[in-house]
Amino acid sequence: MILTRLLQAVITMLIAVLAVFVAVRVLPANPVIAQFGQHAVPEKIEAEMAKQGWNDPIWKQAIRFTVQLAEGDLGDSFSRQGEDISKRLRQVVPATMELGIAAMMIAVPLGIAIGIIAALWRSSWPDWISMAIALLGVSVPVFFLAICLIWMFPGMPSSYRLPPGTPHNFATEFYFCESVLTGQLTMAAKCMRHLLLPAAALATIPLAVISRITRNSMLEVLASDYLRTARAKGASLFRVILRHALPNASLSVINIIGFQLGMLLTGAVLTETVFSWPGLGSYVVSGIQQYDYAVVQACALVIAAIFVTLNLVLDVLFLILDPRLREGNRT
Repeated sequence: MILTRLLQAVITMLIAVLAVFVAVRVLPANPVIAQFGQHAVPEKIEAEMAKQGWNDPIWKQAIRFTVQLAEGDLGDSFSRQGEDISKRLRQVVPATMELGIAAMMIAVPLGIAIGIIAALWRSSWPDWISMAIALLGVSVPVFFLAICLIWMFPGMPSSYRLPPGTPHNFATEFYFCESVLTGQLTMAAKCMRHLLLPAAALATIPLAVISRITRNSMLEVLASDYLRTARAKGASLFRVILRHALPNASLSVINIIGFQLGMLLTGAVLTETVFSWPGLGSYVVSGIQQYDYAVVQACALVIAAIFVTLNLVLDVLFLILDPRLREGNRT
C-alpha cells in the first residue's frame, strides 16, 4: 500500500515537472529580452539565447532540463547575474518553513481548542463566539491583518528575520531552531521576536479552518452511541473527550492540518511581502517582477514537491492511524 502511494507521488511529480516545463516555454515574453531590456543589441540577445539553449528544439530542451533536474541543478537566475538558484533556494525555503511551522504552532492548538469548545456548547454563546472568530479569520485579508498588527504593536519587529547588522554564525538557515538547539538563547529570543507578528498574521486562516473542521468532526463523534454509553457508565466529560471523542475525530483534523501546512509553506507571499521576510514567497515575487523564468520555474517545482511530499506523508499516516483503510485495501 505504501509502495502504491509512493508510485502515485512519483507520477504526480513527473506530471508537475512536465507542466512547469511547458508552461514556462509557452509564455509570450522572452526571458533573455527581459534580462537585457528592449533596446539590447540583437546579436547579444541571439548569443545569449544560444548560450541558454532557448533556440534548441523543444525535445532537446526537455531532455536537458530533465537531466539537470535529476542532478539537482535548477539552473542560474537570468536577472541576478548568474546566481545559482539551488543555492538561493536552500536559503529561502528554510525561512518559509520556520515561518509556516511557527504559524501552525499557533493555529493548531488554538483551532482545536476553539473547535472542541464550540462542539461541547453547541448553539450557545461559546459556539457563536468561536464561529465568529473562525469567520473573521477567513474573511480578513492576510495583508490587512499584517498591517493592523504592525500598527497595534509598534514595539515589535516588523521586518526581516533578525535585527539588521546582527552578527551570527549559523550553520543552517533555520535560525530559530538552530539557536535553540545550540543553546544561544539570546539569539533565539531575537529570532522569536521577529517571528511573532508574521506568524500570528499567517496563522489566522488555518486557525479558522481547523476550528471549523474540529467542531464538525466533534459534533459527529459526540452523537455516536458509544460515547453516550461511556457517559452513561459514569465516565467524566474530560475523559470522554480526550480518550474517545478527540482521537476518533482526529483524522479529519490531521488531514486539514497537513493541507493548511502545505498552503502556508507555499502561499505565504503576502505575509512575506508585508514583513520583508526573505522566504520562498518573496523570492517568487521578485522572479515574477523581473521576468526571471528560471526562478519562477524552480520555485514552482519546489512548491509542487512540497505538496506531493505532504500528501504522501498524510496518506501513510492515515494508513497507520485508521485500520479501516488497511482492511479496505486488503479486500
